[in-house]
Amino acid sequence: MFENVGEMVVLFWRTLLALPVAWRRRQKVFDQFFEIGNASLLMVCILSFFIGGVIALQTGPVLVERGLASAVGGLVGISMCRELAPVMMSILIAGRIGSAMAAEIGSMRVYQEIDALRTMNINPIYYLVLPRMIAIAIALPLLVVFSILVGWLGGAVVAANNNRIDIGFQAFFVNLREVVQIKDVANGVFKGFCFALVIGVVSCHQGLVTIGGPRGIGRSVTKAVVNSIVLIVILDYILTRLLLK
Repeated sequence: MFENVGEMVVLFWRTLLALPVAWRRRQKVFDQFFEIGNASLLMVCILSFFIGGVIALQTGPVLVERGLASAVGGLVGISMCRELAPVMMSILIAGRIGSAMAAEIGSMRVYQEIDALRTMNINPIYYLVLPRMIAIAIALPLLVVFSILVGWLGGAVVAANNNRIDIGFQAFFVNLREVVQIKDVANGVFKGFCFALVIGVVSCHQGLVTIGGPRGIGRSVTKAVVNSIVLIVILDYILTRLLLK
C-alpha cells in the first residue's frame, strides 16, 4: 500500500513538472475533455435530477410536519452543493472514465506500446498522463456545477408536484437563495477538482503498472475504480472538516 501511494505521489509530481509542455498536447487534452465532459452529460443530468428529487421527497414531508416547509429548498440546495453533487459525480466519473483510463493505458503497457514510446524518445507521462489529468481536472468541476443546477431543478419539481410537500417553484428557490451562498458552491467545485486529481492519478498509475495480459488489465481496472472511490470518500471527510472551519 505504501509503495503504491509513493508511486502515485511521484507520478503526480512528474505530471506537475510536465505542465509547461501542456500546450503542445492541447489536441489530446481537448479529445479527453470531450470524452469526459460532453459524453457524460446525459448520465450526469439523469443522476442529478433524481438525486435532488429524492432529497426533496425524503425530507420534504418531515419538514412540512414540523412547520418548516419553507426550508425544503435550502436543504436540497445545501446538500447538493456541499456533498452530493461532488461525491456522486466523482464516483460516476471514476466508474466511467477512470476505468477507461486504466484499461487504455494498461493495454498499452501489456502490449509494449509504452516501451515503443520510450524507444522513440517520447515520455509516456507527457503523451498519456498529462492530457488526461488536465482534461479531468477541468471537466469534473464543470460537471459538478451542472449537477448542482440540475439537482436543484429536480428538487423543485418534486416539491411542487408532491401532495405532501406542495411548495411552489418560487418559494423553493427563494429559500434556496437565502440559505445557499457562493462559498457553498465554490466548496463543491473545489471538492470536485480534488477528486478529479485523485481519479486521474490512481487510474493512470494502475494502467502504467499493469502486468499479466488481459487478466492483468481487468485487475488494474477494478483496482483503479475501487481505490478511487475509497480515496474519494476519505478525502471528502478531510476536505469537509477543513472547509467547515
